[in-house]
Amino acid sequence: MSEQPPSRGERRKLRTRTALIEAAQEIYAERGDLEVSIHQITEVADVGFGSFYNHFTSKAELLDAAIAEALESHAAWLERLLSDVDDPAEVVATSMRLTGRLVRTRPRMARVLMNSPGTMLDAPYGHAAHARRDIEAAIASGRFATEDVRVALACAAGSLIASMHLSSADPAAPVDAIADQTARNVLQMFGLDAAEAGRIVALPLPTEEPPAASI
Repeated sequence: MSEQPPSRGERRKLRTRTALIEAAQEIYAERGDLEVSIHQITEVADVGFGSFYNHFTSKAELLDAAIAEALESHAAWLERLLSDVDDPAEVVATSMRLTGRLVRTRPRMARVLMNSPGTMLDAPYGHAAHARRDIEAAIASGRFATEDVRVALACAAGSLIASMHLSSADPAAPVDAIADQTARNVLQMFGLDAAEAGRIVALPLPTEEPPAASI
């Protein structure tokens, strides 16, 4: 039997929850925290104040959900674009190149990532799990020469976040070139020679735009 479509009340609840999450993402991207009143959050979301507690028990729970949904959306987008790429080194590099470009293509998403560096390392959701898997695959295939996946992930994530901060600090910064140079440097850090790293970073990028949503 097919599932029943959501009722009008269920659709209304989903719209309210989505509006609250989008408002939290907007505030967090701009401020780096959610240290505002619940009234301010519901004002940005354009929903009734009393509706907040129908969906979340606290601002901390809302913030966790907002970050998780943003990063899951980004990870799913990368996964879809790179599903046909067989070389794990290319997957790692292309993920970094696309993510670094968010400073230009989706600045709010970029700010969410830059404000949440820990989620790039140990979160059970989002890009962290995918990046860890891709690095492990590159090590297993002999493409990367590194002993500790956790250290490798820290090096890649730290380089990426730092380069995104560099790009966002200067409106005239060459965002794409910075993202590509960062990916090339990380590949060489993991044992690829300069020619091979350069070849991978010179490959055309997928053309699909990042998910729009609220970020």
